[in-house]
Amino acid sequence: MRNDELSTQSMDFAVSIINLVKALKAKHETIISNQIGRSGTSIGANIREAQYAHGKPDFIAKLQIALKEANETGYWLELLFKTEYIDEQTYKALDAACASIRVMLISSINTSKQSLQ
Repeated sequence: MRNDELSTQSMDFAVSIINLVKALKAKHETIISNQIGRSGTSIGANIREAQYAHGKPDFIAKLQIALKEANETGYWLELLFKTEYIDEQTYKALDAACASIRVMLISSINTSKQSLQ
C-alpha cells in the first residue's frame, strides 16, 4: 500500500536527518541543524498523525503540513550544501529521498482531494 511506503520512507528519512544533526552538532553547527532536525522529523510525524485523522479533510490537512515540512527540509539541505557543511554526495542522497517523499505526498493529497468530490 502506498501509504505504508510513505510511512516507511519518512521514518527512514527522519533517521537520516537525526544522524545528520548529530554530525552537524559535532562540527559545532547549531542554527541550521536545529531547523532541519525539526522539519525533517516533522514530515513523518504528520504522516503518522494523518493515519488517525478525523475525516478526509483532516487527513489532507496533515499531509499538506508534511509536504510543507518536506519543502522546508529541502531548503535546509540546499543551504547546508551551499555552505559546505555537507558534501555533494550527502546532499544528493538526502535531497533525492526528500523529493521522493514530496512526490508521494502530492500524489496522496491529490488522490484524497479527488475522492472528496
